[in-house]
Amino acid sequence: MERIYIGMGSNLADPAEQLRNAVEALAQLPQSALVGVSAFYQSDSLLPGQPRYTNAVAALDSSLAPLDLLDALQSIENGQGRERLERWGPRTLDLDILLFGDRLIDEPRLKVPHYHMQERAFVLYPLAELAPADLRLADGRDLKDLLAACPFVGLERLPPT
Repeated sequence: MERIYIGMGSNLADPAEQLRNAVEALAQLPQSALVGVSAFYQSDSLLPGQPRYTNAVAALDSSLAPLDLLDALQSIENGQGRERLERWGPRTLDLDILLFGDRLIDEPRLKVPHYHMQERAFVLYPLAELAPADLRLADGRDLKDLLAACPFVGLERLPPT
């Protein structure tokens, strides 16, 4: 079993409900155990004119292979109405593998650690709720250094529901 962190985001069709449904689906994955889920956060879209996103991070222990987990996550997305019409476009659900144990993965379909996560407060702050304080990414970067370089700006921590 490896500890995997999964970024979750939605800005369509009741985003908080989409994330709650995704958490339920993650808990049902084979060869896996859901370990925890961060608080939900709202943030502005990366592209102007889109609804705000609701984001969170889930921690999963799994013995699934990385691409098998990716396939399972994309199946969950599709089951919740995900349509891939434009890059960074609005979506019912986005599930991204942020970290996969201590692995560096560079496949055409999967890059881990997730690219650009160091620039995204809506990923780093929920991740910090679940990860050990001394977490070091497989590429040698420390989570605490990434947090220090990425201010908590434009984020709103939502109350528990």
